[in-house]
Amino acid sequence: MKQHFRLFLYATLTALVLTACSSDDDDVKPSTPSSQKQPNLNANDNSLQPELSRLEFPHVKGGNSIVVIHKTNDSYDPDGISYSLEWDCQKKSQRWSCFQMHTAGTTTGRTNAWAEDPDIPSSARFSDTNAMYKGSGFTRGHICASADRLYSAAANMQTFYYSNMQPQLYNFNAGDNYTGVWVHMEDQVRSWVSKCDTLYVVKGGTIDRADQILMRIKPNVEGGLIVPKYFFMALLAKSGNTFKALGFWAEHNDVVLPSIDLKDYVVSIDELEELTGIDFFCNLPDPVEKTLEGLSRESICSAWFK
Repeated sequence: MKQHFRLFLYATLTALVLTACSSDDDDVKPSTPSSQKQPNLNANDNSLQPELSRLEFPHVKGGNSIVVIHKTNDSYDPDGISYSLEWDCQKKSQRWSCFQMHTAGTTTGRTNAWAEDPDIPSSARFSDTNAMYKGSGFTRGHICASADRLYSAAANMQTFYYSNMQPQLYNFNAGDNYTGVWVHMEDQVRSWVSKCDTLYVVKGGTIDRADQILMRIKPNVEGGLIVPKYFFMALLAKSGNTFKALGFWAEHNDVVLPSIDLKDYVVSIDELEELTGIDFFCNLPDPVEKTLEGLSRESICSAWFK
């Protein structure tokens, strides 16, 4: 996100009201100026971590959780942020990873630099996360994808921290010849980057509700590694002064599908919030957020799958 846009968003956009949206105009555009500042009642408290006010951040759950912000010295992001995540120290699992994507050249390859996250206290993670995966039948599934961070070796290496992983079944993650649902979603997300100025991305797996946990790997070892029953993505695209939003929701299974239509996995952000209990894009002014997140599935598909 460019610095001038952030200043515009929080100094100017908050003083605007919105026009209504229809199925023929599914992007949200600011309209008539208002003398009243738009409310933002659910924004993150950024007093300790200023980065929490960025648009990609969901509302932080807090409690047993910490927010880890990974940075690099390259120029891809004005704040130097590669991606951020919310880590539940009690569950020893991440709740989501979030990041921004812009059109940028590829300057490095996949590093395969698997490692523990140095920013998570050893008491809050497994003593040997890789050992938890070994023999489990689950792959180490990236949340912020390696292919989303090819603009520098440092950024790509950070995607291989185990804090950015969730256990995924092989045929869901990539599968033979990259036929998995998750890799299809990742490819689609990357294809949308060139069609907007900035794409704000939140991705994760369900860890908070018992009925949304598939199982625990090695439950007798430090409480076990949570396997989500569902995986999700929440996307916010900015083009000029226009926004659009989309959610993906997918059941985590080992089914090999002959074909995949990603529109089958589309949900509104409102629906995704109900399913996950996560408040996405909470740093948008409330009227913008309400309009974006309440669009129908048909309107969302029309706006994104052109």
